Amino acid sequence: MKKLLNLFQVALLSATAFMASAIVTPVSHAALEIEISGGNAQQLPIAIVPFNQDNVKNQENIANIISADLRRSGMFRVLETAGVVSQPSNISQVKYSDWAALQAQAIAVGKIETLPGNRLKVSFQLGDVLKQTQLAGMDYNIAPNQLRMTAHKIADVIYQKLTGESAIFASRIAYINKSKGRYALQVADADGVNPQTVVSSNEPIISPAWSPDGSKIAYVSFEKKKPIIFVQSLMTGQRITLASFKGNNSAPAWSPDGSKLAIVLTHAANSQLYLINADGSGLKQLTKSSAIDTEPIWSPDAKWIYFSSDRGGSPQIYKVSSIGGDAQRVTFDGPYNLSPRFSPDGKSLAMIRNDGGKFRVALQNLTTGQVQILSEGSQDESPSFAPNGRVILYATRAAGRGSLAAVSADGRVRQRLSESGGDIREPAWGPLLN
Repeated sequence: MKKLLNLFQVALLSATAFMASAIVTPVSHAALEIEISGGNAQQLPIAIVPFNQDNVKNQENIANIISADLRRSGMFRVLETAGVVSQPSNISQVKYSDWAALQAQAIAVGKIETLPGNRLKVSFQLGDVLKQTQLAGMDYNIAPNQLRMTAHKIADVIYQKLTGESAIFASRIAYINKSKGRYALQVADADGVNPQTVVSSNEPIISPAWSPDGSKIAYVSFEKKKPIIFVQSLMTGQRITLASFKGNNSAPAWSPDGSKLAIVLTHAANSQLYLINADGSGLKQLTKSSAIDTEPIWSPDAKWIYFSSDRGGSPQIYKVSSIGGDAQRVTFDGPYNLSPRFSPDGKSLAMIRNDGGKFRVALQNLTTGQVQILSEGSQDESPSFAPNGRVILYATRAAGRGSLAAVSADGRVRQRLSESGGDIREPAWGPLLN
């Protein structure tokens, strides 16, 4: 039993729990590179015409960013447009017969213009080629450094109009990057580009967790030679100490309304779950057992907190009412399940499962109990749902280094995000922002 507990503690250090500068700063290392495999059986063919930006110099190709976003979703087949004579920048200029001949069902066109005060105007329209009608049109007045995010927002509009679902391209991800012995909590666009450092330290940083409004990140830092939970503003860099009790303070998880967090403390006994207000007040113990209870996550309706525990002899997932009470076991299939993460609709639970000695991302339907193995690695960890529930981001290890990967919730589309020189772990997908 002692050996089992030790193994569980080691696993949790790598899966949940793994100062420095306080302001968000850009980093110089390369952005994450994405490899995509698989796709939906019926991908919608779409043409993204290069945006007219003749008078705008030294700017990224916005059409390429939009195209890459749509390809990554696995829902679209982006067509090659170079061979088409007509290259419109406004929907009124579109000769639909040319694009129908290319078998496009939708077309996006646009342009970028300079404005006074070092501003840019980005205009785009989306058309239905078969019906020869305009589906959407937007104008954006932006600063030059907002061009990439504007491209993501345009991709979101296209995705939403053509699929009827919420898109995620303008969201952000957080992760831990260990490079040359130094740890950094970083935030990047959903495609891994534009990474920024929130905090860095020579001591480990682990367990990043986004606030529901996306304005703050809670995390655990060992900068004072013990695990302490901090909450840091992404806008100002200001941070507060949320939990610095005797023993270990770890695994922060925000409530859906952002008013409190579930955390793990060892200050009275072994690892147990507690609730604490977002300002660090009102500490309340939630579980009391002789086991290791850790990795809490709130259900979307805030009624339950799911967590990992070895109270049954091996690591499994349990749930307890957010107002307290007896814990109930959730996972029964498989010898080892941990790191629970809820889908945004509350219908599914992602987790890490021991699958024949390989640790992989699994998805359990909470109504039927059916479980599907989604990832293909042997050391996968830290699953995190995209805000629309379509994709699960996770960390994977190969050749002694960590990198990020993603898989669609149906298992059809896989992505690997690699970055040269870093050991990347513990991803967390941020919420959709207005």
